[in-house]
Amino acid sequence: MYPTYYLHLEREDHKKVFLLAGRRRKKSSTSNYLISADPTDLSRDGESFVGKVRSNLVGTKFTIYGSGLNPIKPPKPGPEGNIVYREELASVVYSTNVLGFKGPRKMTVLIPGMTGDRERVEIRPESEHHSILERYKRGETGNLLELHNKTPVWNDETQSYVLNFHGRVTQASVKNFQIIHDNDPDYIVMQFGRVSEEIFTMDFKYPLCALQAFAIALSSFDGKIACE
Repeated sequence: MYPTYYLHLEREDHKKVFLLAGRRRKKSSTSNYLISADPTDLSRDGESFVGKVRSNLVGTKFTIYGSGLNPIKPPKPGPEGNIVYREELASVVYSTNVLGFKGPRKMTVLIPGMTGDRERVEIRPESEHHSILERYKRGETGNLLELHNKTPVWNDETQSYVLNFHGRVTQASVKNFQIIHDNDPDYIVMQFGRVSEEIFTMDFKYPLCALQAFAIALSSFDGKIACE
């Protein structure tokens, strides 16, 4: 199954404006999504390519990249002879569920920090050693912001784990989540959840951008072999 996902902005008059599209790549050993600003062109080499999402083998760790060159592959200098490596926009870690417990999934979202001017710190690692995930593993969290999903509460009436989406999410799903910073659990950085069989709502705010939020949502659609 290689579905395509579309992100639309819903205006106050309820009309929808297309923003981004994401498609899972067919020939890839790990889960790999291409993201484009053109719903008719989701190719890696297309002019509208804006980023990608790549997972590890078991689907528990995801890295979100912007456009640019993969440092592992032979570089191709740009028009002015300079080499621009791809920017890492975020990483998502789903906690491994070793007991097979069917409770809510745990997410850690790592994003670049922000400057005093509210600009995102650019992270363009030239090797895996300096990637967001590897830095986090070593405890080197300078210029990184660590976010987590809000822990759902068990509801006896519905016999399920629930979150308060204030009416924005209407159906129970393991994919429903809210992202917060531990220092301010009432500030919902992002929330995502099901409203019908094939439609989800997504709300996000500072410090996330639309590309980061959409890519984080795409990671939730993937089957987590070690987490379910």
